[in-house]
Amino acid sequence: MKKAKILLIEDEADARLGLLEFLELANYKVLEASNGKDGIALARMEKPDLIISDVKMPEIDGLNVLRILSKDPLTAGIPFIFLSGLDELSDIRTGMNLGADDYVVKPFNPQDLLEIVRVRLERLSLIRNGLEMTEASGELLKDIESLKNLASEKKEKIYAKKEHIYREDDVANFLYFVQSGRVKCVKTDSYGKDYVTELYHSGDFFGHLGMFDQPEYHDTAIAMEATTLSLIPRTEFMTLVRRSRDLSERYIEHLSHLLRTKENRLLQLAYAPVRERVADALINYVQPLKGLRKKDGGSTISREDLASIVGTTKESLVRMLSEFKREGLIKSEGREIIIVDEPRLKRTAIGF
Repeated sequence: MKKAKILLIEDEADARLGLLEFLELANYKVLEASNGKDGIALARMEKPDLIISDVKMPEIDGLNVLRILSKDPLTAGIPFIFLSGLDELSDIRTGMNLGADDYVVKPFNPQDLLEIVRVRLERLSLIRNGLEMTEASGELLKDIESLKNLASEKKEKIYAKKEHIYREDDVANFLYFVQSGRVKCVKTDSYGKDYVTELYHSGDFFGHLGMFDQPEYHDTAIAMEATTLSLIPRTEFMTLVRRSRDLSERYIEHLSHLLRTKENRLLQLAYAPVRERVADALINYVQPLKGLRKKDGGSTISREDLASIVGTTKESLVRMLSEFKREGLIKSEGREIIIVDEPRLKRTAIGF
């Protein structure tokens, strides 16, 4: 079995030697650095499984070691444990806010440190086995599927067509993962008109934006057809996010991507002509339904929902779809829209 590799950063030679020998006796491979600068270089070169660092060190202290390594994609996910004195507890609070995984106050029982190391390495193994990412963008869904599998309280529920999953301002108790079917999320304006904000199908998750603030859902989710969802309890999800710096960083990146996407959509709704908005909606909301088409037409999107996404009336949408048909960009089979010329439709969506 491969030995876990631990990087020990400690400027006091006697303390460093004692810890090195103790960790090696516990069957770990130990790398040592006598200062923060060398520790950073070793971490980047060796990519250890875990880092143990003193807080107070000359040149670059432990807090700045953590700051630097947390910003480097190669080292950001490595569990980090601080060694500190009783007079450094304020620094430890800073370190935990920066993303440190744990700390041990000097003087300490080496067995206590060993137990913390064991727990952190076991959690790292869980994360590596269950939350592997591919290099493709958008693959955070694999992380969420793993979260679903890891969640001890998860359950599945089937929703009928048009059944509400949750309503805006309901308490956000669950993160939802779509096993099969489709879901639309809508917002209601002050005049009672519903606007479709997003569509989700198999492999998507939703309800996550309400996990962190109030917490409450920011929109209303409705099943568009018979839909099977996995329900991940908020408490389980938040526990996993908080104990994994790697996962939390990926999740923040994902939320940032969602916010940029929504900002771009708002700009388009404000300034783009209807023709461009309809083309964009077809690319982003009809094209993903490829491969989900059913003989009963269950995977179609209604003209009302598509008009709501575009931000126009149903009548204006229908006129624009007829125009696209005449131009050979799309065709229809019953209520189902089929994209015929995707490259030209994409050019239309950006005004060319």
